[in-house]
Amino acid sequence: MATAVERHGMSAADERPESALSLAAAADLLSEAHPGFRVEIIGGQILVSPPADGLHARALTRLMAPFLTAGPIGEGFEVLQAVGLWLPTGAEDYAIPDLAIVDADFYEHRVGKNCYDPVVFRLVLEVTSSNYRTDLRTKVAAYADAQVPVYVIVDRKHDRLHVLTEPEGSDYASHEIHPRGQLVALPDSIGAKVTLDVTALLDAATLGE
Repeated sequence: MATAVERHGMSAADERPESALSLAAAADLLSEAHPGFRVEIIGGQILVSPPADGLHARALTRLMAPFLTAGPIGEGFEVLQAVGLWLPTGAEDYAIPDLAIVDADFYEHRVGKNCYDPVVFRLVLEVTSSNYRTDLRTKVAAYADAQVPVYVIVDRKHDRLHVLTEPEGSDYASHEIHPRGQLVALPDSIGAKVTLDVTALLDAATLGE
């Protein structure tokens, strides 16, 4: 759901004093200057996302249900929203997926800036917003580089669900696209049997209901 910071009329340079700052420091300044916005660094570029709209938030709330009922929550894994994922693509790179399935002991793998080692992430999920290309392109490469096994995208722009698995380099070897009317079983590698109702998710994320 991120948008390049320049597209919001602000840049890291606008927030910097005359002396050069690191990307991480510039990102911190942007976070302080724009409360409620999500700031990420991917591929050496600062991305800034405005607060999610209500339908985006509703979709995430409803997405929690199939994961929370799959169990054993708190023993094998946890379901978290907006938790930082440290990326291997740059010394300061990190992403903040909308939703993530992580190992139960994720808190033992904190790297920095409230971000965690990608090894604890079993699945990441994004619900697209205005700049859907970030989720469909930029983050595909970022999460594949981090070897996140499963990446799910609720694609509001094209009214479909994407499930990407088998990360290889900067891409996923398997990219399945599911239209409305399908029930999608996620890979067992996430640690539970979870099936997503594509129509119900897209309705929740749009004005479908």
